[in-house]
Amino acid sequence: MAVKIRLKRMGAKKQPFYRIIVADSRSPRDGRFIEALGTYNPLTNPASIKLEEESILNWLGKGAEPTDTVRNILSKAGIMEKFHNSKKNK
Repeated sequence: MAVKIRLKRMGAKKQPFYRIIVADSRSPRDGRFIEALGTYNPLTNPASIKLEEESILNWLGKGAEPTDTVRNILSKAGIMEKFHNSKKNK
């Protein structure tokens, strides 16, 4: 099973709000997911991001692949750097 960390679109029309989730890559964008890891609201200035860092690092360690957009969000939050540093130290 290929697991991805990706965005699930929520919110009203023209007012997107996203949840960062872990899901099977074959499931639909807004369909079934395994675990919710945080939220991303691009409408606020600056964009508000809330993340569960421990859970994200756990899923990355298990081999979950983030999508390009989620990878950028995690990089801005500094989580990807922590993950790469923890891989180097092992």
